[in-house]
Parts: sequence; structure tokens; C-alpha cells
Amino acid sequence: MSVYFPHKKLPYLLVLPQLVITLIFFLWPAEQAFEQAFYQEDAFGLSREFVGFDNFVYLFNDPQYYKSIWVTLVFSFSVAFSGLAIALWLAVMADRVIRGKLTYQTLLVWPYAVAPALAGVLWWLLFDPSMGPIALWLQYFGVDWNHFLNGDQAMTLVVISATWKQISYNFLFFLAGLQAVPRSLIEAASIDGASPFKRFWTIVFPLLSPTTFFLLVINLVYAFFDTFGVIDATTQGGPGVSTATMVYKVFNDGFIGLDMGSSAAQSVVLMFLVGVMTVIQFRYIERKVEY
Repeated sequence: MSVYFPHKKLPYLLVLPQLVITLIFFLWPAEQAFEQAFYQEDAFGLSREFVGFDNFVYLFNDPQYYKSIWVTLVFSFSVAFSGLAIALWLAVMADRVIRGKLTYQTLLVWPYAVAPALAGVLWWLLFDPSMGPIALWLQYFGVDWNHFLNGDQAMTLVVISATWKQISYNFLFFLAGLQAVPRSLIEAASIDGASPFKRFWTIVFPLLSPTTFFLLVINLVYAFFDTFGVIDATTQGGPGVSTATMVYKVFNDGFIGLDMGSSAAQSVVLMFLVGVMTVIQFRYIERKVEY
């Protein structure tokens, strides 16, 4: 079905607001970051000096930067895969519910309305070593929980917080994908004697591969860029730098350390890495997606 507009300029006017937003909040800041990456500015931003690639040379000779890359990879893939797995399980369970189906779906969607910083504060309170109910429960079973001192526990906390925030988004897409699977295929497999697990793995999950691939890309981008509020509200990159992802290091070096040149260089590298990762996903992983 083709759509015809009575005026030739109308389509451009309809997309103009989105183009303006993209220009002001993405392209312009990206251009400024790229330019600042080749300069060294004073702490007050009153003067700057062109230093070429010195910011990048310093960056790739800094062991802390490689540490932040490793932290980002562990954090991002943990959030993406755990978020997808839990959301898919919840979607399958919700799709089977007959009575009160809408109520269950609504309750599972609600967490998506919570801001990332609030999600971080919520889980920080639940895991607070002195009064958090989950921390006290873990201590009852002999687990000495203190994410202020234990880096692995701090990473677990931010992964749980970020995953919980994103599960609802994944749940919506998986549930829509499940409802689009033809029931006749599942019934035919059931008649042939296929077990519920085999029906899901051989019929349902392959038909969900486009949705899964889309959500994988979205979740990795979310973990790379949109989890700053979660980390800042829970651990502030600590203890030490155990939860300082690349995005948080950009903020910490630029706004706390006032090293705008290094911060801008890190932003450029981060954009490049995410771009390369997205290209790899679409070029190689998408080949295994069945449409």
C-alpha cells in the first residue's frame, strides 16, 4: 500500500522535528566532542591548545582506560544476555496465562517507567549492607554482602539494577513476537508428539530471531550509553574503578577531573567501538536470523 501526500513539502515537514532534535542533541555534540579530542583545555575552559593526537596517545597508554573497557564489556554483555533471557521467560509465562492476563502484563511493564537513577537508588536501598532487606537476608545465609568494599558484589548490583530497568522493554517485544507466532504450527508439532521444550526451541524461538536480534542490538547500546544514571546512583564507579564503565569514565574525567580533551577523546573512541560492534552484529550475526 502506497501513501500519497497532497503537498510535496509535507513529508519533509513531518520529519523536520526529528531531524532538528537529532542535529541539536546528537550531531552537534558529536562534532564538538570530535573537535575537543584534538585540543587540551584549561580547567576553566578559557583557553585551549591544539595537541593533535596526544590525547589519544595518552589514553591508550593508560592502564585504567583498558580496565574501563573490560568493565564495560563484562557489564554490557551481562546486562544484555540476562535481560533478554529473563524477559523471554516472563513473556512465555505471561503468554500462557488465561485469567488475569492483562494484569500480569501491566505489572511486568511498569518498571520501564522508572528512571535509571531511581532504579539504581531502589536497588541500592535493597542491597544496603546495614539496612537493606536483601543484604540482611544474604547475611542470614552466611553471605557477607558489602558492595562498598567488594568490587564483584558492586558489579552484581549494577547489573541487577540495569537489567531490571530494561526487562520490561524486552518483555513487550517478546510478548508481541510470541503472539504473532501461528498457533497452527505449534498445534501441528504437538500432534506430532513434540515436547513443549522442543516446540519452543525448534519452532517458536527461530520465529523470534528477528525480535531477538533487534533487542540484542538495543540492549547493548543501552548498556553502553544509558546506564550512567544507574551506576552513578549505586556505586559511582566504585569501589575503586570496579564499576567505572567507559561512559562513566568519560563523565569522571571530564566533569570531575576537568580534563575535557581526554574526556572528548574517550567519547570518540566509544562512538567508534559501538559503531564497529553494531556493524559486526548486522553483518555477521544477522545472517543467522530467520525472517
